[in-house]
Amino acid sequence: MSHDSPFPGSTETTRPDGRVERGNRTRQLVLRRTVDIASVEGLEALSAGRLATELGLSKSGVFALFGSKQELQLATVREAGRIFAEQVIRPSEQVPPGIGRVWRLCESWLDYSRGRVFPGGCFFYGVIAEFDARSGPVHDAMVSAHQAWTTLMERTLDEARVGGELRTDIDVPQLAFEIVALMEAANAASVLHDEETAYHRARAGIADRLRNTSTEGMSLPRGR
Repeated sequence: MSHDSPFPGSTETTRPDGRVERGNRTRQLVLRRTVDIASVEGLEALSAGRLATELGLSKSGVFALFGSKQELQLATVREAGRIFAEQVIRPSEQVPPGIGRVWRLCESWLDYSRGRVFPGGCFFYGVIAEFDARSGPVHDAMVSAHQAWTTLMERTLDEARVGGELRTDIDVPQLAFEIVALMEAANAASVLHDEETAYHRARAGIADRLRNTSTEGMSLPRGR
């Protein structure tokens, strides 16, 4: 419950703001740890007691930030989404619509997985496998995340098609499915075998699919 004073500028408004700021910092500290744990061990591995011990916080304090294990899991999914957007989506938005943006989006995703932004590889690949056959809010959050990613890939490809850089007769959803499948396969193989060959294979496969569907004279940008 808030105890803020209704009078602007009073000292009572600054103290709660300070508590809120400290709470936000603590919440961010906790979420930075939860996304790492969940990417390796899954969302079910999260608990207030474990986080309190590892981060030197009180168990009651951690619990108060989220209120339930489910809300902790959902907050972790949202934080992973924020990080994913920064690492994968934002870089592609700096490139004009077209095949260059498609290529940048794919390379950013491969860099994100290969660079172990999350120690377990792609956060969403692992957690979707954990919750795909379940029901409930966490499952629904993963469905939304997966749909958003698929929609983004399809829209980016369609922009290239409308712009005349991909053939007008291509099946955009099919091409998006194949590209995402190559990236996910690379992530899984790399995490399992602890090596990077799969990323090179995925990159070559994506480049081949884009060349085969591009209009005459179009070429892919050179890698960064």
